[in-house]
Amino acid sequence: MDLYTTSLLLGGVGLGVMAVSGIGRHGGGSHGHAGHGHGHAGHGHAGHGHGHAHAHTHAHAVHTHSARDTVWALMSPRILFSFLIGFGTTGLVLRGPLDGVLLLAAAAVGGVAFERLIVAPLWNFAMRFASKPALTLESVITDDATAVSNFDANGQGLVAVELDGQLIQILGTLQATDRALGVRVRAGERVRIEEVDPTKNCCTVSVR
Repeated sequence: MDLYTTSLLLGGVGLGVMAVSGIGRHGGGSHGHAGHGHGHAGHGHAGHGHGHAHAHTHAHAVHTHSARDTVWALMSPRILFSFLIGFGTTGLVLRGPLDGVLLLAAAAVGGVAFERLIVAPLWNFAMRFASKPALTLESVITDDATAVSNFDANGQGLVAVELDGQLIQILGTLQATDRALGVRVRAGERVRIEEVDPTKNCCTVSVR
């Protein structure tokens, strides 16, 4: 088999395996990095030279990180297999009128076009129907909740909060600062969830 037939077969088998097994990920292998900010409050840096070096190092790190993400995206199995299908198909179709370097270049353009214009939109459309992961109780932190009952003298009562499209009730405890101020929470009042304990199905709340 020549280069184009091999590419077509390899790409077809690879993409078919990915589609059946469901190992492909939406977005072509993007990697989210949420929640990794680092605050450095209270650390002054004297000296202009040091600040400039720190800024330069940070900019270099951001650039390196962006370049690495781009390389990983291009190495995504879905993109690679899609390119091989387009590359092989274009090469076989144009093998008569073109040859050599011209055929190789045309096949490469066909591979890119096939991935970006046909496979990527279809893949993204299919991923829209994939089931979303269930949210955990930790996801309601900083959300508003509604007191279902009056809070007792210990600052405890039931609160209702929306989780993954459903309204659930958990035990809420008023935070210590609010209890010290003598705050009372009545049924129907809104509170803010500050902390959660999923093992005990309870949370710490504050007045809004």
